[in-house]
Amino acid sequence: MKEFDLYVVRHGQTYYNIYRKMQGWSNTPLTKQGIDDAQKIADKLSGEKFDAIYCSDMERARYTAKTICDNNLYHSNTDNIVDTPLLRGVFYGSFEGSNIDTTNYTLAASNKFDSYSNMVKQLGSDGIKDAFHEMDPFHQAENSKDYWKRWDKGLQEIIDDPNIQNNGKVLLVSHGPAVLSLVDRFANGKFDVSKRPENGSLTKLHFTSDGHFEVTGYNIK
Repeated sequence: MKEFDLYVVRHGQTYYNIYRKMQGWSNTPLTKQGIDDAQKIADKLSGEKFDAIYCSDMERARYTAKTICDNNLYHSNTDNIVDTPLLRGVFYGSFEGSNIDTTNYTLAASNKFDSYSNMVKQLGSDGIKDAFHEMDPFHQAENSKDYWKRWDKGLQEIIDDPNIQNNGKVLLVSHGPAVLSLVDRFANGKFDVSKRPENGSLTKLHFTSDGHFEVTGYNIK
């Protein structure tokens, strides 16, 4: 089985990010800072040769991926970006657009935790997904089982991509909770998942010849 490096980038800052609102499948444009975030990571990755470029189908991820692609020395054809709903962040159901701090406080308190950060440390990102699903009065917030069923399909599409060469590199632009979920699942506790990845940050994974992902770097700016 081929090996490759997966470069995972969180999109640039959006208006919901600065308004501190829950933003999973809802979408707001990049701010001026967000456009700068996209340009900075594009400059950082301009010399990397990617065999394939993937992104979430949300516009904030697409814009960031296009900016990286437009500034890359080897890959300027944005028609080759594969955007897919399989690689979106988690869906927050009826909590989409609600205040992050108030919602997280309510989630922690209703589950008898003294803080949201301690809840994350004890339950992990999948436990948080399941707790949101239970607290959502419509039960439409995505639980961990449904989330990984979707994401595993997306990751398998990347693994099976014939354009990716052995020891090649793949770019994936997605979302903060998606990055956290990857790190929580594949890093074996090497990184603190209570610390969110910054907008425009880079997280690196390596897909091994025995078919496993390993996290080699987190929240690199």
